[in-house]
Amino acid sequence: MTRENALIQSVITSYGEGHHDAPHGSALLVDTRPLRNPPDDPAVRETMMQFTGLDPEVARYVMATPGAEQLVADAAARALALLRAPGRPGARHFRVDLHVRCGGGRHRSVAVAEEIGRRLRAAGVGCEVEHRHIDRPVLP
Repeated sequence: MTRENALIQSVITSYGEGHHDAPHGSALLVDTRPLRNPPDDPAVRETMMQFTGLDPEVARYVMATPGAEQLVADAAARALALLRAPGRPGARHFRVDLHVRCGGGRHRSVAVAEEIGRRLRAAGVGCEVEHRHIDRPVLP
């Protein structure tokens, strides 16, 4: 990693809309609520309730949902386009943040945020991924 790429250029924050304390500030919004929610699927509910989107089994389940791959690809492409947009001479370079939401902030938003982070890092972007509600209980 070069010194330039080591700078944080993007912060990706996952959160659950149902907790009513969304992150503030300007950010690209990625809405994962249309994706399959592991706790809503009776076939995997018991297993998934014990895990989060950081667990490979949950991440595979979320990313196998129709539309998940396109959602991640589009979000990463939008962030990269903004980060690579030519600036005015002397203009400051700002970071591009993403807010990734789902219902409870433990499964879909976490898995998608991590995947977007992987793709941005692979493109040479320094980024951090934080999970606002990962330790909160699963919402009904």
